[in-house]
Amino acid sequence: MKVHYDFHIHSCLSPCGDDDMTPNNIVNMSLIKGLDVIAITDHNTMKNCPSAVAVGEEVGLLVIPGMEIQTREDVHVVVLFPSVAIAASFELQIDAHRLMLPHKPDKFGRQLIMSTEDEIIEEYPVTLLASVDIGVDQILDMAIACGGVAFPAHINKHANSVLDNLGFIPEGWPIGAVEIFQPDKNEALLQTYTDRYKILTNSDAHYLQDISEPVNVIEIPELTIDEIIKYLRKT
Repeated sequence: MKVHYDFHIHSCLSPCGDDDMTPNNIVNMSLIKGLDVIAITDHNTMKNCPSAVAVGEEVGLLVIPGMEIQTREDVHVVVLFPSVAIAASFELQIDAHRLMLPHKPDKFGRQLIMSTEDEIIEEYPVTLLASVDIGVDQILDMAIACGGVAFPAHINKHANSVLDNLGFIPEGWPIGAVEIFQPDKNEALLQTYTDRYKILTNSDAHYLQDISEPVNVIEIPELTIDEIIKYLRKT
């Protein structure tokens, strides 16, 4: 079956995310736009995934719990998890390597943890913008070990991308997909990596209007998180 996706969306928990990026607003905008599945991928945390997943279940949109990890190398890697419980366990591992700096919402934006009713439960007090002290290699292995999948985010951006920070994608990485920013403007890059990886085009949305339109498609046997993870893994 053909599935319209957006696997990289930030909620209002990401300090760079708009305060309107609440669980209900994200899910309902995704439905309005005609998407079949989305992933909530806040910076270095999954704490808004439980509410978003629950809202999605209520209205019939598949929501995958995820995170966008900023690694030791300042490279962004998106991790998708089989369940909220596994995502929460993964975050406990991240916490052990997190830089525990107090967040400054007036300077960087609020970090809002939301309920299923879009009520503020808490403002997360530790900055989510700092890199965690874990390398890309280890994050990729951790994702596989917990039953999830990881892919390098926006590999052609000039900030926090694997190509900009490392200069190349190591051949031995256990990845089956990469995310390319604006692939229609990067045909040479597409030709370079299409033979090696599945190419993902996600929104990296921080505002509701930026969530993807129903133009990006993958084909899987059935619409489940397990099938999506299987599709994105290295074969």
